[in-house]
Amino acid sequence: MTAPQTFDIAGLILAGGRATRMGGRNKAEIELAGQTLLARTIVRARPQVGRLLLNANHDPGQFARYGLPVLADTLGDHWGPLAGILAGLEHLRDTWPQIAWMASFPTDSPFFPEDLVARLAEALASHEIAMAASRGRPEPVFGLWPISLAGDLRGALSDGVRKVEDFAKAYRLARVDFPADSFFNINAPEDLQQAAKRI
Repeated sequence: MTAPQTFDIAGLILAGGRATRMGGRNKAEIELAGQTLLARTIVRARPQVGRLLLNANHDPGQFARYGLPVLADTLGDHWGPLAGILAGLEHLRDTWPQIAWMASFPTDSPFFPEDLVARLAEALASHEIAMAASRGRPEPVFGLWPISLAGDLRGALSDGVRKVEDFAKAYRLARVDFPADSFFNINAPEDLQQAAKRI
């Protein structure tokens, strides 16, 4: 299989969670050194893909200034990142059939690599799904997904699958290792303080 090029790949930023450890605040709108986490994610993700979408279950009007199509989960009530990935895959399948791949990025890991998608795409030469890892630890929400899996994913979610890895392991899965701390995750107020020190 030939590795997909940037114009073959759409990106989906996942911002649909409840952020309970941040007091229920909309994590995408939390500021880090003067920029929201969503704005920082857009800056990292946009050059890596042909077009960019946002998965969010809040009022879409609050994201209007970012200029991205906003997709809500289409299954369940906050079923986790797989539900957001499904929303992106189905939207792309139905709206832009010329796009064959979708990269996923969470909105709370603003330091992810600038060559993330390119390296995941290289790994697809002999695999169906590519997923990031760091120091041997999987980072399953950073993935590259074929749009053709939309139907399978809907079925898996309906059957009770909730974890990204539980779905992905049924396919030829490539894990691509990146340097330590590439995927620093902001889950709690103290993480935000640590992230500010990195900037």
